[in-house]
Order: sequence, then C-alpha cells, then structure tokens
Amino acid sequence: MKKTHRTTQFAAGILAVFLSFWQFSQIAQAADVYPSKPIRLILGYAPGGVADITARLIAQKMSDSMGQQIVVDNRPSAGGIVAAQAVASAEPDGYTILHLNYGNAVSEALFKKLPYDIQKDFEPVSLMGSFDVLMLVDKSSDIQSVADFIAKAKANPEKYNIGSVSVGSGQHMSASLFKSMTGLQVEIVPYKATSNLFMSLKSKDISVAFEIISPAMAMVKSGDLKPLAVSSSKRYEGLPQVPTLSESGVKGYDVVAWNGMAVPAKTPKAIIDRLNKEINLALKDPEVKAKFQSVGIDPKGGSAEDLKNILAIEVAKWKKLVTQLNMEKL
Repeated sequence: MKKTHRTTQFAAGILAVFLSFWQFSQIAQAADVYPSKPIRLILGYAPGGVADITARLIAQKMSDSMGQQIVVDNRPSAGGIVAAQAVASAEPDGYTILHLNYGNAVSEALFKKLPYDIQKDFEPVSLMGSFDVLMLVDKSSDIQSVADFIAKAKANPEKYNIGSVSVGSGQHMSASLFKSMTGLQVEIVPYKATSNLFMSLKSKDISVAFEIISPAMAMVKSGDLKPLAVSSSKRYEGLPQVPTLSESGVKGYDVVAWNGMAVPAKTPKAIIDRLNKEINLALKDPEVKAKFQSVGIDPKGGSAEDLKNILAIEVAKWKKLVTQLNMEKL
C-alpha cells in the first residue's frame, strides 16, 4: 500500500513538472507569434478629447508596425474605474491594454475601495507623454499673477474661488494641492467638463481655473485665456514666458500630468517588451511628435520599470495629500 502511495505521489510530481513546462512553452509560443489577432486599448475617456486623439494616433502607428489592428475602446467613468477594471479582469495575454494616466494614481488615493489595485493588478508597459496643468484666468481678469491672486484671496476669501473639472480628477487634486500649500480658505468649484469650466471662467463665476495644458492651448494662443503659471518644476517650452508655480511663490509645487500604457498582471515579459518597443518606436515618428507638441504634450517613452516607478511615486504623493487635507474619500 505504501509503495502504491509513493508511486502515486511520484506520478503526481512528474505530472506537475510536465504541466509547468507545458504552460511555459505555451506562453513562450504565444509571445513568439504575438500579436496574432486585434488588440484592444481601453481608454477611460470619451471620444474626441485630447487623450482619445493621441491614443488613436499611437494605436494607428503601432497597428501599422505590428501588423494587427489596435482598437481604441472608450469607457469613460469617474476615476477611470470602468476602463481599469475591464483590463484588470482580462486575460494576461497582451490583447487588452489600459491607457494608464495620472488620474489612475489619484483614484487609488481618493476612492475608499476600488475593484483592483493599480500597482498590483497591472504591469506598466511604457510612458507616452507628460504635460503641465495650467493656472488660468480670463483675459479680462484683474488678477495679474499668482502672488496677486493669493494676496486678493487671503484678503477676501469669500470673493474668490478656484475652478477645476470633476472632483477626484488630477486637475481638482492639483487645485487642492495649491490651496493646501498657500493656506487659502477659498472654495474649489468642480465642473463636469472643460467647456463648462472655461465658460464659468469667462463669465467670472470662478476666479482662476486649473486645467491640463492640452484643451487650454488654443484659447491661450488666441489670447482668450491668460496663463498665470505652469504646474511642473520647469517652464513649458511652448510657453516659455509663463513661470512655474514654484517660481511664483508656491515653493516646491510640482505636478506633472502623464499617460502611458499598462497590461494585466502576469502578462509575459516578452509581450511587455514587444509593446514597449512599439510604443517607443511610435513616439519617435515625426507625425506623432508634432501632434503631441501641438496640444502641449511632451512625447516621452522609456522602460516599463520607469513607468512603474512613476506610478509608485504618484500614488504615494496623492495619498499623502488626501491625508494632509483630511479629504473625504469617495
């Protein structure tokens, strides 16, 4: 009886080893022929916006290079949760990709509970671009600078306020960080869309607005909106005359919006490496670079590890801010 039991254990062990080798060979074979069918790039934003336009541009360049269509699948929702959940629950085979962005890091900090962990349930692939948030006023505003706004708002906090798009967005959190670092007691007014935000700025329902550079660029160039400062630690090349918030007296303020791509955890490294290579190749294309720069996005790229580090830093930064401000989680 003992001999039979040992034989059974031995056979089970051999079978387990065989299955492991078989699974490994299947993964390796899949990576070798990847991609053999269309790929979905799931985006947490509606069609027509800057994120959608740039994602489709990169997807087209990758499709041409890889010989398989990359289909952009728009699934807008608060915090990008619907899009991220769809990718987190997908097969880790490289055929479902998430358009990852700094809003995902904000959501990890701001929501009480998410149906995924943005750091554990995904494998970053590559950064695509980075861009500033602008602090803006209407062209007819009497606010001349960041320091001027801070002085006016401290003297009459009930008279001044700050606008941004939806609660929990990167722009809203950027405004919250500004409010925290300056000690202002003004209200932050959230809007559903950039168009509503800019209309309120022009009608003087809000004093200043925080919005990413891309949708604001046309109105800045036309003179309809005046940028007081950019959010990152260095000036934006496309608007060299506009100072940083840190230069403007909010020392140490540094917010950079960014986007990239990620895949479900356990996706084979060979597939991640292939996607990384294709994204970086697409970002070097003159058409892509010109389009990105025209809307205020700095084409980036880099390794999967680079994006993994950026994501970890961003999640920690926004979690710290939520705690400092004692913000109610959503």
